[in-house]
Amino acid sequence: MSLQDPIADCLTRMRNGLMRGKKVVHAPFSKFKHELVSLLVKEGYINSCEKIKVDGKDALSISLRYINEAPAIREIKRISKPSLRRYSSPTDLTEVKNGLGMYVISTNKGLMSDKEAKSLNIGGEVICEVF
Repeated sequence: MSLQDPIADCLTRMRNGLMRGKKVVHAPFSKFKHELVSLLVKEGYINSCEKIKVDGKDALSISLRYINEAPAIREIKRISKPSLRRYSSPTDLTEVKNGLGMYVISTNKGLMSDKEAKSLNIGGEVICEVF
């Protein structure tokens, strides 16, 4: 199976799992996806993530978070795509839903939230939006 956009695939697996009320979802492992999900754990959108083996291949086990039986993530969508990359300077970064959500930014210092990128005055590629 060939994936054109593995990041979008990972985000879709999380979105579908949240809609179905799943506790855990699995996605193929990559360092970038592990760093992305770890950032979501750090920001409180996901409970945990760990690297596991499924059928002899590395995979991410993502434990989804619910608050009062409602998903912690209401909306998660890909911004920068392989066909159309989106970059932003720190001054151009706007707040997501009046500061309730966040953008995940890929910078030369690694993945970080939009608030952290603004405080460090670093721009980069806008990977996704989480609310």
